[in-house]
Amino acid sequence: MFTRFEEFAANSMLGHKDSPPRSQGRLHFAQDWQRSLYGMALALSKEGHFEWEAFRQNLIDSIATWEQLPCGNQPPWDYYERFLEALIKVLHEHSLLDTRELEMRLGALKPDIH
Repeated sequence: MFTRFEEFAANSMLGHKDSPPRSQGRLHFAQDWQRSLYGMALALSKEGHFEWEAFRQNLIDSIATWEQLPCGNQPPWDYYERFLEALIKVLHEHSLLDTRELEMRLGALKPDIH
């Protein structure tokens, strides 16, 4: 069940290019890491570590960067890869992230993420 913040965050994206995948009107997560990532972003923003709109702008930028790549250089489309990239950027911008630790942890998770 969504709280008011989660409902606001999810609804603020409806109809926009940064809107998460949906199935029958509900958020759709194909893998558990996607749900965890989404929940983590919501929780960190709700706790005041960054503004949701700052995250959204990073997500929109990440999607736009992917769209502007020449077709031959575009990795396959994955919304949650863009979402992860945007979250990493906003965490870095707010000094909430140790880049070396993140790379180490992502390296350990890589088989599960892809």
